[in-house]
Amino acid sequence: MNPINRTPAVSTSVGLSLRRRYRNSEALRGYSLLSPTLLTMIFGLAMPLIVLVTLSFWLQDYLDFIRTFSLKNYSDFFAKPIYGKILFKSIRISGLVTLATVLLAYPMAYFIAFRIQRNKLVWLILITVPFWTSYLLRVFAWKLMLGYNGVVNSGLKSLGLISEPLEFLLYNPTAVTITLAHAWAAFAILPIYVSLEKIDRSLLEAARDLGENAFMSFVRVTLPLSMPGVIAASLLVFIPTVGDYVTPSLVGGPSGIMIGNIIQSMFGKALNWPMGAAISVLSMLTVTAMICLFLWGTYSFRRKIA
Repeated sequence: MNPINRTPAVSTSVGLSLRRRYRNSEALRGYSLLSPTLLTMIFGLAMPLIVLVTLSFWLQDYLDFIRTFSLKNYSDFFAKPIYGKILFKSIRISGLVTLATVLLAYPMAYFIAFRIQRNKLVWLILITVPFWTSYLLRVFAWKLMLGYNGVVNSGLKSLGLISEPLEFLLYNPTAVTITLAHAWAAFAILPIYVSLEKIDRSLLEAARDLGENAFMSFVRVTLPLSMPGVIAASLLVFIPTVGDYVTPSLVGGPSGIMIGNIIQSMFGKALNWPMGAAISVLSMLTVTAMICLFLWGTYSFRRKIA
């Protein structure tokens, strides 16, 4: 036999060896299952971020890019205080939205987890059904409710509580906060409910047997054990609302503008993509720092009350 005839046998043995190694290695099987998700994350998340960061160091010359490294966009951001003011105003509004959403969602999730014994799925569906409608429709609904001749003003006038419509209900940060809190409520209810549902009820019984009242049992047992759900809900609400630009455009008015509106304007009417990319990068870094601070604070809080 010449060497050419032995080649198929060698390749077959190598293939069998690889298949045998794949069957016997849990790590290889895990990597093979992870690879589609990993590739999706690389091309769907990492690559756009790399492009965004790269673009932030370029300059715009009308419709062309000047592809030379420059920090001008970042220096312009810090040179104009308006950008920083709007960014921190966006963080403040998103923080208020997150706080309001969690405070509203926690009692509902607690009621379903601890007070409903049957058909919990039905209750969850009933609570989340309003959020199956279009996001824009819900924002427009709040615009109609808070408007000059909207539902709130018409109701107050019909009850004789006011003589003229209230003008401060719409086109301000308060309207943005109310609308965003309602729009993202469902995203806070579900993770908090899951966290509460996983709590071992025997721990609550043990706390009562040791003489704790209902309030202290909640503070010492239920709240710390449900904090993972609260943290997940807070992040699910806080991160997207910082960059929201649709809601401020519809109900915020000039005083309710957020950083997402500035970024959208840079990529749109202003035709200054590098500046928009720089604002996006700085916004992401600021939000990341705020999240790290929040996680550290919640960790310290859990240790204090545990």
